[in-house]
Amino acid sequence: MRSSIGLKLLMAATGLIFVGYVLLHAYGNLMVLGGAEQFNTYAHHLRTFGQPILPYEGLLWIVRVVLLASLVLHAYSAFTLWGRANSARSTKYVVKKAVASSLASRTMRFGGLALLLFVVFHILHLTTHTITPQGDQATPYANVVNSFDKWWLVVIYALAVTALALHLTHGIWSAAQTLGLTSNAAARSRAKIAGHFVAALVWTAFLIPPLAILFGIVD
Repeated sequence: MRSSIGLKLLMAATGLIFVGYVLLHAYGNLMVLGGAEQFNTYAHHLRTFGQPILPYEGLLWIVRVVLLASLVLHAYSAFTLWGRANSARSTKYVVKKAVASSLASRTMRFGGLALLLFVVFHILHLTTHTITPQGDQATPYANVVNSFDKWWLVVIYALAVTALALHLTHGIWSAAQTLGLTSNAAARSRAKIAGHFVAALVWTAFLIPPLAILFGIVD
C-alpha cells in the first residue's frame, strides 16, 4: 500500500470512516438538548449496548480501536502523499495551484494538524477527565453543561469544529475523486455539493449544544 494510488484509497476509506463517526457523534451531542435524563440515558446505553454479548463499554472500545487505527493510517497516508507532492512540485506548478485552490484545500494540512491536537485535548477533557476545568461532575450531562458554560472552551470547540468543516469540505471531494465518482461535470458538482452539505450539517450540529449551554438555553 505504498503506491500513491494505494495511499489515496487508504486515505479515502479511513476518511469516510471518520465522516460516519462525526455524523453519529454530532447526533449524539444533540441529545443534550433533551435535558439531563435523556442525555444521561443515551450515555448509559452507549456503555451497555450489546450486553451480554459485549462486555460493559465493549462497543465503545471497538469504536475507539477502529478510530485509532483509522487515524494512524489516515495521517500516515496524508503525510506521505504531501511529502511526495512537495518533492515533485515545480515552482510553476505551485503558482498555478495556489490560484486554483480553495480555502478548504489550502488549509487541509494545517487544519488536519489542528484537528489532531484538538482530538487529544477533547479526549483528555471529556473522556479520560484528565483536564477538568469543569471540576468533578457526577453525570455525563453535568460534565458537558459545566464545561460549555465557559466561553473560552466554547471558542476552542468552535474553532475546532470550523477546522473540521473545512477539512470535510475538501476531504469528501477528494475521496469522491479517488473513488472515481467525479468522472464528469455532473458528478463533480454532486461531489462538491455533498462536501459542502456534510460540512455545514456537521458544523451546525456540533455547535448547537455548546452555544445553547453558553447562552442559557440548556441549563
